[in-house]
Amino acid sequence: MQKIFSTQQIRLCDEFTIANEPIASIDLMERAALVVFDYLKHAIQTDVFEIYCGQGNNGGDGLAIARLLASVNKKVKVVIIKEKDKGSIDYELNFEKLKKLSQIECIEISNGVDFKDIHSNAIIIDALLGTGVKQAAKGLIKEAIDFINLQKNDKIAIDVPSGLLCDEPINASNSVVKATLTLSFQFMKLAYLFPENYKYTGKIKLLDIGLSEQFISSEKTKHFLIDQEAVHLLMPVRMQFAHKGNFGHALLLAGSNGMNGAALLAAKACLKSGAGLLTVHSGYLLQNALNSFLPSAMFNADVNPNRITEIPELSAYTSIGVGCGIGNEPDTKAALKLLIQQCKVPLVLDAEALNILAENKTWLSFLPTVSILTPHPKEFERLCGKWSNSFERLQMQKDFSLKYNCYVVFKGAYTCISTPLGNCYFNPTGNAGMAKGGSGDVLTGILTSLLAQRMDPAEACILGVYIHGLAGDLALLNEGERSMLPEDLIANLGKAFMKVQSNL
Repeated sequence: MQKIFSTQQIRLCDEFTIANEPIASIDLMERAALVVFDYLKHAIQTDVFEIYCGQGNNGGDGLAIARLLASVNKKVKVVIIKEKDKGSIDYELNFEKLKKLSQIECIEISNGVDFKDIHSNAIIIDALLGTGVKQAAKGLIKEAIDFINLQKNDKIAIDVPSGLLCDEPINASNSVVKATLTLSFQFMKLAYLFPENYKYTGKIKLLDIGLSEQFISSEKTKHFLIDQEAVHLLMPVRMQFAHKGNFGHALLLAGSNGMNGAALLAAKACLKSGAGLLTVHSGYLLQNALNSFLPSAMFNADVNPNRITEIPELSAYTSIGVGCGIGNEPDTKAALKLLIQQCKVPLVLDAEALNILAENKTWLSFLPTVSILTPHPKEFERLCGKWSNSFERLQMQKDFSLKYNCYVVFKGAYTCISTPLGNCYFNPTGNAGMAKGGSGDVLTGILTSLLAQRMDPAEACILGVYIHGLAGDLALLNEGERSMLPEDLIANLGKAFMKVQSNL
């Protein structure tokens, strides 16, 4: 599991590395530049670079990168935004090295009118501002950012797109480099995980620059980026002499007239994720479709032909999922209320179950202790209200998990899991091809299945969202983003589980 640190913690990590490795700060800068250079050399197919440097340490990174690119005969132009006589110590040391290289064109800009056209084939490298920035860009740096954003060239940000604040929201009027790619040193930054900042970060590549593992392992945080190594360790072991009873009995209350497909998707995903037994409770007209689509599932018929109006005896089940396609008729709402009051096992609530809860917020206090809510943004808004930025939304999510002692899976790119302990886990798998109705039903089936197998709820959430996204990434290889269906996620669940289990 990768830790997500604040910019202050990252600064402390740098300082600890310098003091305890030990390594001079200029040599740590050189190490970071070498890692960037190695990535550019192998991943970026161009011979022309234009590097924009401020006079701080981020600018020092840019100067070192320029020197290394020139050493392999790349055409490099360095543009220094000169706002003061002297830059940081490490910047000045790298500037002295750069001046000795005649093959690098280096110009200093002290007035906005001095910006020149950029070669159409050049990659722009942004090394203006680093993570230490605490306020909006202004003056000549702001002009440089605005000039860069006017160019059609691809743009690569070093560690952070200049002008972006990593630990707090920015105003829409702020000038921020709109990078095609951000090469982030060592750690994911919290701001990179929010949708409003994608237009600035572009794709993100984490580069290991060798910061102190001792500091990283001991420093505490509440924010984590899920990785496959961590998920591999969560995979339940299936013993040689196991039987179906060892893997739990899941119950899904799902489907209604016109939305029975949601029940079928959730049911198949549940069994494909390893539950020993599955019973689906729904309006009795669903039974024939379920028998044809998924004969390995059992069915419990509601007295109503078209929807859920009652709940079955619950004592046989080790987990329950509810909400996929259930509709919002009054008798269905009454059945949901009764389920919440009587449920003694882990409960997953999705879709219409969340919308019904949003209309009846007093019911939230009666949620079972181990409950997982899986809202998409609009469902979360109905539950908790509007937010002005994703930092505020994240705090609302944390507060909700704490108040109701539940787990919230906020779905989307970098799906965020919040726990009653205040921890948040961001998921890196998945793609835009999953943005179709039914993908959430698949996730509900996966989570209900993992809980039925008696997984810890936090671990079930982490493994579930990772597998769900990974199945989407595997489906992407054959179907592409436009043509992918939720059924393709289910078809790739087996491959996803095997990939995680083998850790390949």
